[in-house]
Amino acid sequence: MKIIALALLLAGFALPAGDPTGFYLWKSAELKGYKTSLAAKMSDQKLASQTIANYGNYLFMIAHREAPGEAEYHATQADVFMVQSGEATLTVGGELVNGKTTAANEMRAPSIKGGIDKKLAAGDVVTIPAKIAHQLKIDSGKEFTYFVVKITQP
Repeated sequence: MKIIALALLLAGFALPAGDPTGFYLWKSAELKGYKTSLAAKMSDQKLASQTIANYGNYLFMIAHREAPGEAEYHATQADVFMVQSGEATLTVGGELVNGKTTAANEMRAPSIKGGIDKKLAAGDVVTIPAKIAHQLKIDSGKEFTYFVVKITQP
């Protein structure tokens, strides 16, 4: 009986440990599923987003757009977009036109003056450093879903 108890105890130590703190794997099918769930939560601006994990100085979001967004400027956060589906034009750089502070270290505006346009499609990855104006433009009738990493910089 003691041998069986010892064998069971040792077998418990051999079990794989859980994932390390802060580790998470988002499978492709899971990310694709957000397109449908977010489309049902669309705002008046035809945007829905959801933070899916937050680890202090960085967080993960998923966003779905069916119309152009406002121009944005983040003083302390860099953005990384991984396009899941659809297509959009990203205007990056330049200056916000009639920018307004909307939160600490955040500004929004109707448009950007002097930026450059980059076409984005499924599979593309783009990084936007802090202090760089940017705006996503979606053509009428189109959709755009993207995974976002926001990294707070000192």
